[in-house]
Amino acid sequence: MNKNIALNEYLDISPEVVHALADNRPVVALESTIISHGMPYPLNRETALQVEQCIREKGAVPATIAIIGGRIKVGLSHDEIEFLAKERDQVIKVSRRDLPFVIAAGKHGATTVASTMIIAEMAGIAVFATGGIGGVHRGAERSFDISADLQELAMTNVAVVCAGAKSILDLGLTVEYLETHGVPLVGYRTEKLPAFFCRSSPFPVSVRLDDPQQIAHAMSVKWRSGLKGGIVVANPIPEPFAMTEERINSAIEQAVHEAENQGIVGKESTPFLLARVTEITGGESLQANIELVFNNATLAAEIAIAYQEINKTS
Repeated sequence: MNKNIALNEYLDISPEVVHALADNRPVVALESTIISHGMPYPLNRETALQVEQCIREKGAVPATIAIIGGRIKVGLSHDEIEFLAKERDQVIKVSRRDLPFVIAAGKHGATTVASTMIIAEMAGIAVFATGGIGGVHRGAERSFDISADLQELAMTNVAVVCAGAKSILDLGLTVEYLETHGVPLVGYRTEKLPAFFCRSSPFPVSVRLDDPQQIAHAMSVKWRSGLKGGIVVANPIPEPFAMTEERINSAIEQAVHEAENQGIVGKESTPFLLARVTEITGGESLQANIELVFNNATLAAEIAIAYQEINKTS
């Protein structure tokens, strides 16, 4: 078995993922917050299964991560995905600070970017696909509302493939935070940070790389050099599904104003804002969200395959 796998008494790795890691086959981690808190049922279940299929079609093994009955699960069954999708009121949104308490209480939890990274590294998985990372929230100079995702990226050795940072955030401050903490922001075939629903933003990435092999090589060099921390791989949403900045910014500004008026802050703010943006855009942003996740999963599988090839030959 992969020597990086932690012998953690709270960790259950599915047989499929165990065998893939033991055979040095590529594995891609997936979060579960998008299932329980990101989309309505049954679209959330269908999307989760289709994302896994995107990874399988590329030749990698998907490992959706969650907490079920106080057990950390790496690689969910269809029944477990169905449970997270359908019984969302029983499922807690879990970041780093929440993990020990949800496990200790034997509860169910859906993992954010931060907690998925922690568990992926624990299991020996180097690549993780998600929609968008969290970041510095708008108005953070007053609220100090900064996602735990950013701190995790500075500490945990996992490459996160995303469509940039969620456009409900302050993208400029998010880029500055990543730079301050030494987190590489790789633009996949782009020199500008993608803004989730939009293909670009005014903010530059730290480096542009144009193929998965280049990204995998950089991952290997970084971690073998002893440089701790993650890598953000920012992958623009496919052109046919991208939204205009004017349309999405108008919806976001309205949603942010409503959140402020209702006193919605912290980890509840992102699900609220994304749901309201979906309503305001008549569902257009939800379809864009689904398509960008598929796109990220495909790229993540390609990077995982390239990374495993490097590990085999070194």
